[in-house]
Amino acid sequence: MKASVETRVQSHYDDIADVYDQRYDHRERGKIYYDHISEAVLGKINTNGHLLDIGCGTGLFLERYLREEKNRTATGIDISFGMIRKARDRYPDLSYVVGNGEFLPFESSSFDSISSLLAFSYLQNPDLTMQDCFRVLVPGGRLAVCTLGRNIFTSGLPALYTIGAKMKIRRVGVGSFAEHYYSAKEMYDLLQMAGFEDIEIFRCSFAHFNLAGPLFMIAKKVESFIEDNIPYLAYNLIAAGKKPE
Repeated sequence: MKASVETRVQSHYDDIADVYDQRYDHRERGKIYYDHISEAVLGKINTNGHLLDIGCGTGLFLERYLREEKNRTATGIDISFGMIRKARDRYPDLSYVVGNGEFLPFESSSFDSISSLLAFSYLQNPDLTMQDCFRVLVPGGRLAVCTLGRNIFTSGLPALYTIGAKMKIRRVGVGSFAEHYYSAKEMYDLLQMAGFEDIEIFRCSFAHFNLAGPLFMIAKKVESFIEDNIPYLAYNLIAAGKKPE
């Protein structure tokens, strides 16, 4: 019997948990890329309070959130036991939950902000996740999601990832997990139907870490121009909104 998408995602990230930070925290291009999308998300959530990070991985975004201000606490949820283990190594005093993000095991009005970076595309029922995010936020709470955007560059990735999965390449993100590449309208509709207001959708990150060194640096130099003037070419979508007070 073919394993479910959830099981395959969990198994993949359990397998690469020990090497995950080599991509986004230790390599220069990966760190620059991750810092860029992190700043975009940080700019759209509340400046203090209790954060829920969905798909927290090894705690990279939690680290960026907690180091900015003193009046901040956080909880991480991730589908992978291995990733949660690494996050606990980074911040042992935080609260962590192993779960898929579609049904959040928290009381209503528990969080001041919710973030999610590079995990939303794996969800099989994103509407349920968005509804639950709305439920667990306090009135006035804010949500910001960075997810895969649909464009000319990302259209061929599913085929490449399928090949990678069949070749059993042990690399972050390489696998066939039925990821969804979102349009701006799809993300806007998900937030609107869940009840969010002040919705913003914009594209982010033209300088993708998979580019070779010289190409990456060229892309980085023109990134802000691309994001402002030709946003369709950027790889990721940022979707943000506020729960009415």
